[in-house]
Amino acid sequence: MKIAIINGRVIDPSQNIDGNFSILIENGLIREIGHFKKPTSGYEIVDAKGAIISPGFIDLHTHLREPGFEYREDITSGSQAAVAGGFTTILCMANTNPVNDNASVTQMILKKSKEAGLARVLPVGAVSKGLKGEELAEIGEMVEAGCVAISDDGRPVMNGKLMRHALEYAKTFKVPVITHAEDLTLSEGGCMHEGKISTSLGVTGIPAAAEEAMIQRDILLAKLTKHHLHVAHVSTKEGIEMVRRAKLEGLSVTCEVTPHHLTLTDETCLGYNANAKVNPPLRTKQDSQALLAALNDGTVDAIATDHAPHSEDEKNVGFGCANVGLIGLETALPVLLGFVSKKQLTLKKLISLLTVGPAKAFKLKGGTLKKGSPADITIFDPNRSVTIDPEKFHSKSRNTPFTEMKLKGKVLYTLYGGKVVYDSSLRETK
Repeated sequence: MKIAIINGRVIDPSQNIDGNFSILIENGLIREIGHFKKPTSGYEIVDAKGAIISPGFIDLHTHLREPGFEYREDITSGSQAAVAGGFTTILCMANTNPVNDNASVTQMILKKSKEAGLARVLPVGAVSKGLKGEELAEIGEMVEAGCVAISDDGRPVMNGKLMRHALEYAKTFKVPVITHAEDLTLSEGGCMHEGKISTSLGVTGIPAAAEEAMIQRDILLAKLTKHHLHVAHVSTKEGIEMVRRAKLEGLSVTCEVTPHHLTLTDETCLGYNANAKVNPPLRTKQDSQALLAALNDGTVDAIATDHAPHSEDEKNVGFGCANVGLIGLETALPVLLGFVSKKQLTLKKLISLLTVGPAKAFKLKGGTLKKGSPADITIFDPNRSVTIDPEKFHSKSRNTPFTEMKLKGKVLYTLYGGKVVYDSSLRETK
């Protein structure tokens, strides 16, 4: 298949490209970026007039729920949501049932992803067997089967000795360890950020220290083992400062932040809004401003959605009983473009945090439009007005606090391996 994408503005931070170019694609690879409006015959034309052409987005943190929780999401529906949001590569966490703590589950995920053929789904294996934090999972077997990182995300590794051993074993297999930073002895019983809002609601809070204590412990273990630690969904001002100091010290530490921690605060929980109940919890305005500053100064390596689907029954209960998590694949772009329109973040920087940043952090394919690279491409209109309507989502779940928000930014086309897998003019992905 030959495709020519014409008339668009190409932004590829990996090559420092920002200009009006067209792209030729052959056999699933980038053949050429240049100035041409009428390519040779035999090309399928994709007209990107008025739109941005960027490398396909990469999400280092999603929950696809399969196997075991397919009523919330499955690999196919999650992949459909991903490409509708412009994501061509997604990493899926291990908290499935059965847990992805062995090669057979890893292989099943990859098989289902290949059958869907929509996006590059990369499994993240568990640190511990059954996510119990007691015994290391079969790390070597999982990496050999296709896992690109290990994490017990959804739960922290409370045992410091086990976490140290995980970093040591992961070093042998050259994969990062992703930490879900939470001290359960400090967060136990909490439902949201501990502060004025939790007090006014009469809800038990989770102090920022619950996250920060574990970030600091794991940074110390990364220093001890001299291996790559990735801090997931950093949400506090002091937590991001810890990462900044670790990087300045030369440690192998990377991190991600989420669109919801950047844009929402604990005030979103007012009215006992269960769709705003996440882990780590939404923090204060001061914390979100610190995260935004960290995007601009290079402390943050990637923006990741932490896409966490739940059924209506799991959210439409009392605030204290509701499951934690929200979906983010289909809302990330318009939510984040708000920073660009307010001139708080450049468009090039935002694209970098969604493409080359995560690719570089985890040494992944993609994140670039270099000649010969896989033709994973996102084409979006940053000025197209959208109203967030969960009923139009491709995800099986609807748990988002962004419902009915009027934003700007719409994905028009997504290409994966040179194939158009999402066309906004069509309701269904191909």
